[in-house]
Amino acid sequence: MYFVATVLLVLSGLFYAAGHNQIGSLGTTMCQYGGMFCDSPFLVLVGAALAAAWGKFVSIR
Repeated sequence: MYFVATVLLVLSGLFYAAGHNQIGSLGTTMCQYGGMFCDSPFLVLVGAALAAAWGKFVSIR
């Protein structure tokens, strides 16, 4: 679950950069297919936080 949280955290950063036109043609393609996430990358960041919290909750030590 920590892997999923890390991937979502990286995607949040990519969507933020794409929304501010900082990564070129890749950002244009990302915003074409995931426009909602380019407008508010905070949603992906919240998903990452929930995945990390869930991973912490279910880990057994």
